[in-house]
Amino acid sequence: MNDKRDTIRLDKWLWQARFFESRSIAAGIISAGKVRINSDVAAKPARPVGANDVLTFHQQTDIRIVKILACGHRRGPAPEAQTLYDDMSPPKVHVPKNPKFEGKGRPTKKDRRDMLSHPRDGDPFDLD
Repeated sequence: MNDKRDTIRLDKWLWQARFFESRSIAAGIISAGKVRINSDVAAKPARPVGANDVLTFHQQTDIRIVKILACGHRRGPAPEAQTLYDDMSPPKVHVPKNPKFEGKGRPTKKDRRDMLSHPRDGDPFDLD
């Protein structure tokens, strides 16, 4: 009747699930109060988490919302790590910061001559 829930330290789980490169980085994020567990701020890296807990945290420029499915036993490859959680984050919308550079640069002298020899419609300097 007294079934104990399988738990793991929060910083260790974030590291095993490959959200952060090291446990110390994960612990720093948690200590700064930037991780929420079931909408409560996690103040300590040693806070136990387990299956069905929902984590909300910043990862670079994105806000991640993940539901823990399993605790895991090691930091394995990425496909193994992705089985530890269900990503509930909103889909990312990719908006480029700058227009794409097409490699054209400034027009050459030939390009300028061609522009002058073929005036656009309605050009006030069109002599024809």
